[in-house]
Amino acid sequence: MAVSAARSVAFEILLRVERQDSYAVELLHSTAPSKLSSRDHGLATELVMGVLRWQSLLDRRLAAASTQKFARLDREVVAALRLGAYQLQFLSRVPARAAIFESVELVKAARKRSAAPFVNAVLRKVAASPAPDTVTRIPESRDAPSLAENAAHPAWLVERWARQYGLDATRQICLHDQMVPQTSIHVLGPYDSHDGAIEKKLSATGIELSPGRFLSAARRVVSGDVSASQSFLHGRISIQDEASQLVALLAARQKKGATGTILDCCAAPGSKTTLLAHYNPQTKIVATDLHPHRVRLLKSLVHQPNVNVIAADARHLPFAIDFVRILADVPCSGTGTLARNPEIKWKLKVADLRNLAVRQEAILKSALTHLTIGGRLLYSTCSMEPEENEAVIENTLSGMTGLRIVGIKPELEQLRKSGELSWENIDSILAGPYLRTIPGVHFCDGFFAALIERR
Repeated sequence: MAVSAARSVAFEILLRVERQDSYAVELLHSTAPSKLSSRDHGLATELVMGVLRWQSLLDRRLAAASTQKFARLDREVVAALRLGAYQLQFLSRVPARAAIFESVELVKAARKRSAAPFVNAVLRKVAASPAPDTVTRIPESRDAPSLAENAAHPAWLVERWARQYGLDATRQICLHDQMVPQTSIHVLGPYDSHDGAIEKKLSATGIELSPGRFLSAARRVVSGDVSASQSFLHGRISIQDEASQLVALLAARQKKGATGTILDCCAAPGSKTTLLAHYNPQTKIVATDLHPHRVRLLKSLVHQPNVNVIAADARHLPFAIDFVRILADVPCSGTGTLARNPEIKWKLKVADLRNLAVRQEAILKSALTHLTIGGRLLYSTCSMEPEENEAVIENTLSGMTGLRIVGIKPELEQLRKSGELSWENIDSILAGPYLRTIPGVHFCDGFFAALIERR
């Protein structure tokens, strides 16, 4: 009996995530998974993301049932064990015999046949143990270490969040990270978001939407596959978390009377570039990215005619002109997106934060040298870590002149007044002069943004 296509794909993706610098969500939309039936693709996604979200809990259960030291097992054996354990502990509709049998067959197919009896024995022990509480019943924790254990997060990460945001907010972050995030879209032209045309087209294909929490042009997908809709394929909507949409909208806002070219200096995959172009249809926008394959991705996803895509290193921008508006949405740790990219929490190390900050400061400094007098730059990350956020702003500006931090609050108030921002409590998404959204607290990814003006 062959291993099911869904489990085979999930097994290969977990191995690639472990071995390479790859994101599971991208691998799940690559060539091989795309050939799966809708049902099998859904199961593969559930298996991959579930294993990655609950990896440390699964590993503890497996280690307790194992006669061998878990750290010494081959990667293929570990991946098969995690897949089996996740099904046994979290998927009540999957028969135990199927979860165990297919995990055994996976190690055989991976040329680890000698490990098959071991995998069978371990998973039978796991099957006999009680399942953990569901994500919505993560036990209340009196301290960060117990919260990290209960919510399947690295202790060092939870401890630093507890110091910065408090234990209650940190628990909300962890709860959010362990749940499947809701898909959000932004309604683009040529139809106006308020006339309902897009919603009617999507509804006709079985896609149900609800209003966004932050922006009037945002919608949350209640049911249906919006990525397969004609509206998405023709560029009439973009799939984008609402916090990310808000960052792009802040970057798109021009000062009254300002004219000139806009730069998006770390643009791939292009969702923010798309919104920049949508809100500034008469303005030339230059979108850059470092790697050729990401530049090709940009060109394939950004359809607006006023966008010029080029390959460039944001740390050494090759321009002889200055820009009236710059978006520096820099590469970061992504700790604000763990619900979507759970593998990050198992790969990230404290030392990585400083290495990223060095790169971020170089990008910000380079971009600021191309900001015209009176122009504004929006620096943003999807990180929760101060080393990548406040510290980057402070360290960069301390060595440069003619620049000032502009408070985000007046910008948000203007968006609220115009009806574009629907979030009532503006102060709750502020951290001093900066924008700060917190997963679980604000029902979106965690984003940071700072606005800088050249005088």
